[in-house]
Amino acid sequence: MLIGVVSDTHRHTWIIERVMDKLENVDLLIHLGDNIQDVKDFSKLYKGRIISVKGNCDYSSSVPYDILEEIEGEKFFITHGHHYDVKHSLSRLKYKALEIGANVVLFGHTHVSQIIYEEGIWFINPGSPVVSRDGFNSVAIINLSEGKVNASIKAIK
Repeated sequence: MLIGVVSDTHRHTWIIERVMDKLENVDLLIHLGDNIQDVKDFSKLYKGRIISVKGNCDYSSSVPYDILEEIEGEKFFITHGHHYDVKHSLSRLKYKALEIGANVVLFGHTHVSQIIYEEGIWFINPGSPVVSRDGFNSVAIINLSEGKVNASIKAIK
């Protein structure tokens, strides 16, 4: 199963088509918030299932901040990350993942892409496809196959 992960699109709707060009073959799309309204625009181009959480800029949304979702036997903790102080450390996210038994954590908020594997847990941040803070506009793709997690960061140009 291929999963596309995007975060922090911040109503830059012109980038959505480029993002979907990069994620055209995914079986599932996950949006990590900021701005949750962009999910409606993604759904015009992507007809598959979309999971979304809200971020710190999504005040009035009824979408949850966090979701625990089992996908292909893997336990995903899906969050924007701002409630876990991810700009300074991943320790609060790690403790939450250990507490709930998640082995994959998806988060955004920092606008910096990263993939870290630590203590049996994948921490995956797709960065931002349009307002990155590391000069690298990006999304993430996760391949779940035969009980293995394979994640990569893809540039959006």
